[in-house]
Amino acid sequence: MTGTDEALVSAAEGSYPRPQLVRPLWCDLSGPWGFAYDDERVGLDEGWPTTGSFAHIPVKATITVPFPPESVASGIGDPSFHPVVWYARELTAAELDQAGRGRQGSRILLHFAAVDYVADVWLNGQHLGRHVGGQTPFTFDITAQVTAGRGSLALVVRAEDDPLDVAQPRGKQDWQAEPHGIWYDRTTGIWQPVWLEAVPEQRVEHLSWSCDVARGTVELDLELAGRPRTPVTVQVGLRYAGELLAEVSFRQGEPRSRTVITLPQQQNGQDYESLLWSPDHPRLIDAVVTLIGAAGTPVDEVASYLGLRSVGWADGRFLLNDRPCYLRSVLSQGYWPESHLAAPSADALRAEVQLILDLGFNAARLHQKIEDPRFLAWADRLGLLVWSEFPAAFEFSVTAVERTTREWLEVVRRDRSHPSIITWVPLNESWGVQSIATDPQQQAFARSLRDLTLALDPSRPVVSNDGWEQIDPELWTIHDYTTDPETFAATYVDRDAVRTLMSGVGPPGRRLVLGELVDRGQPAMVTEFGGVRYTPDAEAANTWGYATVGDAGAYEGLLRGLFTALQSSPAVAGFCYTQLTDTMQEANGLTDADRRPKLDATVIRSIVHGEDRRHHE
Repeated sequence: MTGTDEALVSAAEGSYPRPQLVRPLWCDLSGPWGFAYDDERVGLDEGWPTTGSFAHIPVKATITVPFPPESVASGIGDPSFHPVVWYARELTAAELDQAGRGRQGSRILLHFAAVDYVADVWLNGQHLGRHVGGQTPFTFDITAQVTAGRGSLALVVRAEDDPLDVAQPRGKQDWQAEPHGIWYDRTTGIWQPVWLEAVPEQRVEHLSWSCDVARGTVELDLELAGRPRTPVTVQVGLRYAGELLAEVSFRQGEPRSRTVITLPQQQNGQDYESLLWSPDHPRLIDAVVTLIGAAGTPVDEVASYLGLRSVGWADGRFLLNDRPCYLRSVLSQGYWPESHLAAPSADALRAEVQLILDLGFNAARLHQKIEDPRFLAWADRLGLLVWSEFPAAFEFSVTAVERTTREWLEVVRRDRSHPSIITWVPLNESWGVQSIATDPQQQAFARSLRDLTLALDPSRPVVSNDGWEQIDPELWTIHDYTTDPETFAATYVDRDAVRTLMSGVGPPGRRLVLGELVDRGQPAMVTEFGGVRYTPDAEAANTWGYATVGDAGAYEGLLRGLFTALQSSPAVAGFCYTQLTDTMQEANGLTDADRRPKLDATVIRSIVHGEDRRHHE
């Protein structure tokens, strides 16, 4: 087995932290780290990170990375306000060797998948740099420190996460001391994998894939680590189920290139669908990208994958591969009781995707969280459609605009190659733009986020503000927690009724569209509904839902009534039920917080599919 083959196996097993750009040599740094709170913010003044010796770091406890200190899984379990935290660990000689130290010409990279919110990193007392943004990855080249160091190296991380800073994108993380309403305990510091990787000096830095189904082509955007001293030859091989589909080779002397690859098999109009990606057939094409140096030998090789599929809309229907696709979606908070926003394990990410599919849904709206790339990889592999939604800031200001825009663009750059993602959602329910109905500046911000997203990725619809107060929407999205099935059904009885609703004030008392409604055949979707709390015992006394029932029969009946109200409408192209799991005090999940369904999974599946599903599909 080659190194690239081993890398593909590692990614397929869900362990590799970056599944669309995979190399064989890496070392996971999860596990025990030293940990200290710095509530008085004295660490920098007292020189905590710059002593150059691990022994002098004022470690107060041991934390299990990558679990946030608020969570039980971390070993700390303190959800109270702590705006500054410190981490420290040794990078041992064994870990550096496992990552590939010693390979001729190799560089050693230190990767952080996500640290909330401002991260500063030191190695042996030298400041490597700073990253701002709690949802996106960052990397440091530590080759110089590794070369100069003897034995182990002292790695120190300072994370600042001000719980009261509402200009900071925070999503469902509460700004109050105790979780209330729809907000939950905070996630501070490291909450996704930290890892080492050996790479060549001349290497693939980033790649992304897009496709044109009609033309049978794939487009590769390739970024190198820098301008080559002499041009390199890039070889790209695409395979499906081991069969070579296409192979191209080209010279690259610039840091960036864009290459269109034709798939000859797709020229057969009677057979082209056999290679397309969809929830029913989540076919993935394996890709290997190799750089060949001036001497004619490989200098870097990475494994990746892609899916051929198109997303669009017409005549009131959402289209996948030019076919109507009725979205049966569930709202996912991506929150676990023992580990909060961090997944309990890599296996838990696969189990979450599988649970959603087992309950009958074909899509998930990832709510106010940018998920771990390994979750998206399982969505790609298992066939789950995804709405990607950014965690909101809670104020409108220059700072909030700058932070949101910068990090959202990083999100799109990271995730645009995942075929499972079918919709981008930069804003939700006017969070952070509460006066958008009357404030031209906030309207300009929402419009600019939409346009910037389309500039980076025109292949997917962008929902400028999910739920209400949308600007020139591509999709008509409505949040409606009506709990009487007859009233609910009447609202969406036909296209005229939905158009009337969209033209005025919606169920939450907010205008659904700002400006004149232009009906271009956009699909109408109820992207939040339900939220039914099921309370068979007294344990749920301190929880809430949008409606409450106390026995299984009533719970099943109300769910069937609400789902049927939407499924029977010829004007609704999809829905999103709130929500997948109970989350802290918000007990309106179809499962409890430990992922145990409240009704038999086959019953929930029958409700989600509905008797009238063939009308839509």
